[in-house]
Amino acid sequence: MFETLRQSLKTGIVTSSYPKTPVEISSHARGKPEIDWANWKDARIGASVCPTAAIACEDRDGKRTATLDLGKCIFCGLCAEADATIRMTSACELSSCSRDELKNVARYKLASDGTQQSLIEMSGAVAMPIEPSSDSFETTGRELKRRVAHVFGRSLHIREVDAGSCNGCEMEIQGLNNPIYDIERFGIHFVASPRHADMLLVTGPVTRNMELALRKTYDAMPAPRLVVAVGACGCSGGIFGVNYASLGSVDRILPVDVYIPGCPPNPYALLHGILMAIGRM
Repeated sequence: MFETLRQSLKTGIVTSSYPKTPVEISSHARGKPEIDWANWKDARIGASVCPTAAIACEDRDGKRTATLDLGKCIFCGLCAEADATIRMTSACELSSCSRDELKNVARYKLASDGTQQSLIEMSGAVAMPIEPSSDSFETTGRELKRRVAHVFGRSLHIREVDAGSCNGCEMEIQGLNNPIYDIERFGIHFVASPRHADMLLVTGPVTRNMELALRKTYDAMPAPRLVVAVGACGCSGGIFGVNYASLGSVDRILPVDVYIPGCPPNPYALLHGILMAIGRM
């Protein structure tokens, strides 16, 4: 025991200072893809290699509508390998209260050879890179505690349901309880029973075999209750989509309050989404 205490004192505090400092992940970690929209010459290149149709385009009347849907994106980087106009970033604070806000849409005038001649217009709430907050970690913690206390009394309890994921998201969710992120310092706890839960965290596409269990879990939760869709699969069905075994995204089954894109989203992205969900209430 004394050796354990000695090692703990030697190691010191390892908890992240996010968001006082930028997100502490490797610069090689893959976050959202960033497109140079003004100089993007051919959306068909990225669309042709995207495994989830996160990049898509449609031509009509001499114009092209190109879409980047972060809710579908699995951050694989194939588009950036095929098209120099696209680069992968490490941006992960991408959560949104609306599914449509995860979509970036641009319209172009087409040249005679089918390439994009000029940008006409674009829309999308997360089209620009998201800068990290300048608030201190302690300030964020106090704000989170205040919101939790206002809505749920003294604490927030989360029930997590794997509706059909590959368990990549579960590994990241588990990381929220380690000494690096230590989510419990804010009064946020994971619980086993939905009857004790205020928030339902759902991962994976909803498989047909899990639909009833997911609905029963939601119905067992006391109001007010929050639903957070985690990962590309939870947001859109991801690479699985809708098929004989999968019903697709969580919002096809339950009303979703916040979407957290990523494949999988890291603990910073998860904390960002949880805070956003509480702010929405």
